[in-house]
Amino acid sequence: MNVNVYVTRKQGDVLNPTIKDVAKHANVSIATVSRIVNGLPGYSEETKKKVQRSIEALGYQPNAIARGLINKRTQTIGVLFPDVSGMLSSEVLEGVENAAHDGGFSVIVCNTTSSGKRTVKYLRLLQEKRVDGIIFASEDVKEEYYKIFQEMKVPVVLVSTASPKYDLPFVRVNDFDGAFQATEYLIRKGHKEIGMIGGSDEDPIAGVPRMQGFQKALESNGLSFTENHITKNEGYRFQNGKESLPSLLKKLPGMTALFAASDEMAIGAMSAAHQLGIKVPEELSIIGYDNLKIAEMCYPPLTTVSQPLKDMGQTSGEMLVSLIKGEQQEAKSRYMPFSIVERQSVSDFHDK
Repeated sequence: MNVNVYVTRKQGDVLNPTIKDVAKHANVSIATVSRIVNGLPGYSEETKKKVQRSIEALGYQPNAIARGLINKRTQTIGVLFPDVSGMLSSEVLEGVENAAHDGGFSVIVCNTTSSGKRTVKYLRLLQEKRVDGIIFASEDVKEEYYKIFQEMKVPVVLVSTASPKYDLPFVRVNDFDGAFQATEYLIRKGHKEIGMIGGSDEDPIAGVPRMQGFQKALESNGLSFTENHITKNEGYRFQNGKESLPSLLKKLPGMTALFAASDEMAIGAMSAAHQLGIKVPEELSIIGYDNLKIAEMCYPPLTTVSQPLKDMGQTSGEMLVSLIKGEQQEAKSRYMPFSIVERQSVSDFHDK
């Protein structure tokens, strides 16, 4: 005599229920359970609730490998950041993970530390893991990366970066415009001797466009620009800003205002100013870029260009999930809106 026994978690002993057991318990087909588990259409809301109750009652855990055999997916996406520990990355990642979770995907995060060799290594790892798609953040897309993307044959979305060479969809802010408006904001406040703590000439993503936006704003407003107006750095961290301010002051002793290419740099410059006995904003006004959470925690609270970092991550994640599921064949790149958040680190020079 065959007896089907179903044991719930609440009753103690737990068997290893299969998708077939769930289908029998819910009195639906295995195909229906599979569609519900994998977030596919083709069933009523009432059926969905009935299957979910059966899954809970039986303690069924959908197997990722089994799911992959059915829908040819692993339900994972890879995310590559050049600096996972950075505050910018953490906010973008929060948005990516929200979108991935809502779409039924898990996230594998790789810290490339701006190293080409490490980036290739992680891309090969993600290829072995058979991820369903990739979000590539804050780094230029080199030819060797793009070749691996093509080998993998999975959707790729860029966030906080773009590629002039390869046709890959991106989600980012227009860095040239952001830097231009930050500099013009200082000019409107009456400042004429303005310096910049910038990134690198080798960084086409944030370094070059932000420096170009700064230069264009000065020249468009009839102010002089020379190489002495900028200090360049390999990174965008606190220490870069702290070390840059003294050298910038030597080159531009009459400087009354400063645009920093990141909030961490701006806060580093504020720290250096304090050590030099320079009052912010009374003697030196400072504006940053990013609007990290720490920008409103420092003293004085930092005026900055606000990038919607979490929204950028969310949008790029939703775009990738939609491509993976075939809901759209190609994605349109998006420039996200930015704004200047006024706090207390910039003074009005007209009053002096």
